[in-house]
Order: sequence, then C-alpha cells, then structure tokens
Amino acid sequence: MLKELFKKISEQEFKFSNQEKELIDDYIKDDVIIKNGENYEINSKYKIGILKIDKNFAILEDLVNPIKNIKLELDALNGAFNNDLVLAKRVFNPRSKIKAKIIKVIEGKKAEILVYVKDGSFFTLKENIELKSKNTKKYKDEDVLLIDNKEFNEIRFIGNLNEPNIDEFISLYMYEELYRNTEKVEVEEFKEDSSNRIDLRDLPFCTIDPNSAKDHDDAIYFDEINNLLYVAIADVSYFVKEGSDLDKLAFKKSSTIYLPSRTLPMLPSVLSENLCSLKEGQDRYAYVFKLKLDLKKLKVESSELFSGIIKNHRNFSYGRIDRVLDGKLDLYNDVEKTIFDYLIPLYKITKNFRDSRLKNGYDFRTAENRLKLKNDLLENIEVEKSTASHQLIEECMLLANIEASKKVGALGIFRIHEEPDFKALSKLVDDVNVLGVKAKIKDNVHQTITYIQEEASKLLLRDEVDELIIQSLTQAKYSSKNLGHFGLGFKSYSHFTSPIRRYSDLVLHRILKSKKLPKDLDDICTHISDQERKIDKLVWDFEDRKYARWAKANIGNEIKVKIVDTEKAKAVCYDKVIGLKLVIENYKGQKLFSKHRVKIVSCCLATKLIVAILV
Repeated sequence: MLKELFKKISEQEFKFSNQEKELIDDYIKDDVIIKNGENYEINSKYKIGILKIDKNFAILEDLVNPIKNIKLELDALNGAFNNDLVLAKRVFNPRSKIKAKIIKVIEGKKAEILVYVKDGSFFTLKENIELKSKNTKKYKDEDVLLIDNKEFNEIRFIGNLNEPNIDEFISLYMYEELYRNTEKVEVEEFKEDSSNRIDLRDLPFCTIDPNSAKDHDDAIYFDEINNLLYVAIADVSYFVKEGSDLDKLAFKKSSTIYLPSRTLPMLPSVLSENLCSLKEGQDRYAYVFKLKLDLKKLKVESSELFSGIIKNHRNFSYGRIDRVLDGKLDLYNDVEKTIFDYLIPLYKITKNFRDSRLKNGYDFRTAENRLKLKNDLLENIEVEKSTASHQLIEECMLLANIEASKKVGALGIFRIHEEPDFKALSKLVDDVNVLGVKAKIKDNVHQTITYIQEEASKLLLRDEVDELIIQSLTQAKYSSKNLGHFGLGFKSYSHFTSPIRRYSDLVLHRILKSKKLPKDLDDICTHISDQERKIDKLVWDFEDRKYARWAKANIGNEIKVKIVDTEKAKAVCYDKVIGLKLVIENYKGQKLFSKHRVKIVSCCLATKLIVAILV
C-alpha cells in the first residue's frame, strides 16, 4: 500500500482514501512529505525507492523515474535488504556529489540471507555486509548458514567455509540457480515422426567436440564435388513444445551451466545427453542447413533449411582432428577415412572464408582456462586455445548462424553487438599508448582496432592488447531487431546451432518453422541476455572460490603474475595457477601488464580476496 501511495504522490495523483491520508499525515510530521496547498509532494531531501544490492554497491531505484536512481555505499543500507522499499535521506558532501543514506525500511518482505560467521558477527556472503547479532554465539568462525533478514534466526545450517564441497552451493545460491538441483519436469513420451523428414542417414556426418562432451548439438558433412556443406543441428523444438512445463523450465534456465565440477543442463539429461544429442551410430532428428558454397566469392550462394533425419557416423575430439589436419592420421577405419577425405579440403575452404571474414571482423587471441578438480580442490589448469579443428567447426557454425538470421527477416531473435563509441575508442588508444604501442584513431573503428593489433604484434604485446580491446567493447546480447554484430563483422547474425544448451537457438528454430514471432519476444530477449550475464558471474564466482582455496593452502609460496589493473593493484597469475587473481599489497605504480614475482600473504575464503606482496 505504501509503495502505491508514494507512487501516486510522485506522479501527482491527488485522490487519496482516508486511510492513505492518515499515512500521509504521519510522514508530514516527519517532514518526508510536504503539503503544498491541497496537494502533496515528497521533500527533496528524501528519496523513496526499491533497493537493489550488487556485489560492491547498491542502487536505489526511483519509484517513478529510473533516470533519478542513486548509487549507495554498502555501509549506508542501515539494515535494508534487496527489494526492500526504503526511505533514504540525501547527504551532500563537500565535493558536491549527491549521496544518500537509508534511514527507514518502509516495506520489506521476510526473506533468507546467506551469511558466514566472523569475529562474533554475521556477514553476508555476497556483499560482505556485517550484521551484528547475538545469535552468533553457538557458531564457530567461517560457519555458513541461511538466516532470516528480520530477527537473524537460523533457517538452515549449510556447513563451514573450510569444507571445499560447499563452494557449489554458495555460487548457485548467490546467483539464484540452486533450483536446478531439485526442480524437474517429466519428459513426455515421443512418437516417431519421420514422414516429413528428408532422410540423410547415408551421408557420413561427424561431430567434433571436446573429449568430455555429452551434448552434441551439431554435426557436419561436406560434399566436395558439389561444394555443399550440410550443418545438422539437434531438432530440439520437436521434443520441447512451446508453452509446455519443459519449455517454461528451459526458458527460466536459458542456458546450460558448465562448472569445472559438473554440468547443469538446460534440458533434462534424457534429452540433452540422449534423444536430442547427435550420438555416434544413432538415428537422430535434425534441423538441417544445406549450404551451396561459392568458393571464388567466398560466400554462401544459396541455402536450404529443412527437417531431416541423420546418423552421426563418427564422434571426434578436437585433438584427434587437429592431428588429422596436421597430416597425422593415426590409425583409422574406412568410415573415418571417408570423413577425413572431406574434412581436410573443407578446412582449407573454411580458412579462406575466415580470412575473408576477418576483413570486417576481428581475430582476438583468447584462450579459456579449464579448471580441473580433484576432491573439490583445484588440481591443475588446462589452457584451451583456438586450434585448427576449433576454427573449422566455428566457420561452419558461423555460416549456418548467418543464414538463419537472414531467413527470419527484419524481426526475429538476433545476436547483436554494438560498435564502441568514440569515448571508449579514445580511451583504448590512450591505454595502448601507455604500453608503448603507437596508436591513433583511423578513418573508422575497424581500421583503428586492426591497426592497434598490428602495432601491438610488433612489440609482442598482442595478447595483452587484445584484452584491452575486448574490455573496450560492449557486451553482445539478444534482440528482436537486427542491429548487426560488430565483433564478428556481420550485418545480420543469430544463434541457431546450439538449441540443447541455449534457449535463444530453440526460439529461433520455432520462428523458422512456424514463420511466427512469439508475442513476448522482447521479454524473452531481455531475460536470456540477463541470464547469460548472471551465469557468467556464477561460473567466475565458483572458479574464484577454487583459486582461493589453492591460495590459502599456499600462503608463503611465490607465483608469477602480471599487472592487469593499475588503479586497484590487481594482478593475474600466468604461471603455476593460470587465471588466479590477486591484489598486491605493496604495489608502487608498476606498469600495466608488467610481470613480477609475488608471495601470497593472505586469503579469505568468503570474499575470495587473495593478497600478495612483491618480492
């Protein structure tokens, strides 16, 4: 009721019930509401809104005008929690920056908070906010539990931070994905329906994936004589009907979560690892692109899209195909020989397509750190770089994704990536100049970035500069309108090739089949974009907890790091534990990306803060 009351006042609606007038009188006495003739207004000293807490700060969302949102420090919350309706008082500091401090929780629902115990107080695990309470006496330091946000009473005891198996619970809980462990739906029995499908089972399709993959979304086959590339994608939309309970849960999840410890699939395993997965030697329903390639103009001359039935004749790992493309065929049978005979020329073709694509797009030298665990502890890190086999598959998938985006027209579900603005580009040029890379703004953004990359390569700083370039770019997202993909250099782009693990692709398949757009397409795009960012943060949080455990067990040991943030004295390890992030206590303005030897001096398992000193 109070929320609606303040909203009415803010929007200058002045018809109030007697009960509302009584509430208004109470706030007039406190000088929060001012009577102006027969009307009311909120005193400009105060701010009323919904509290949204992030990791290092909070936002007070204005009830009416989001432009008037205020950023708050975490020590100014005064016991308020996420989604509370609060009253804040503006505080004007000497530098004329408006700040505010919460003075009252107007409406707050009873909720649970994940906390840990330290020095006789509760601290929230996500924001590290201290909650002083007498209820901590029966707990020991680093105990983790759920408490209510009003009386701070225990709801559930979780464990202790020194237990490494607690990390997964913490990460899933903090990012609201814990339901994946319990929320399940029944998978319906499916009737076979091959009557309207083109039978491609005789074509020697293959899949190329990581060794550990269980969900095989995509298979390829290349007809070298006719220059026809077939990209077959798991026909998930046949099994997951729009509006079903299965579909609603898939939408809620939006994508599969890949943790170092395990995979939490978007779809039930009976689908993701079996019925939808293009398993070797099994007949599978697929949604297939047949692409006629123009090898002279390096483009798709024409394309057909249809429902089919295929058989994956062989599942390969990236490593095996890398050896094949390098001329090391190993032992092989007749089926494998047939597949190698088309993969080798296809790789040469996709290399040409890639070179052509990079005239408008970018080649960023990124590598993924794969954490390997044993008994929930970090055992080692494998660095996965883009190899020949990765690039072969990537180019095939890009071609299918582009064609899919073209077939939906002006409205559909697109993967968009906007061009960086002049301010971001200018900062990038300034940052790389500090590193000694002589850069300047060229005629357009693409020329500027490729010039910076060329100059960085001359100084052997290409990897580091690529990191800065990526930081300067906006994040890709989903949209119902086609705004192009700057990073890839495409005028039109969609995600089509991974419907087992991405909800966006499933929606696109439905649009292409039905020629109809979902009524709530914009909401779908917003939700899955938000989910993508949240899941990224969840995975990073989990991995940082594993790094922190390693650091705590190695206090006093030395590692090699490079400076990645000169303002906050942050560095990242490039040696024994690649990817471990830390703060340097005795930092004295060392150069960005300069390399140093440091000694680990402390580590907090709750905040994941690792502190080291230069040696």
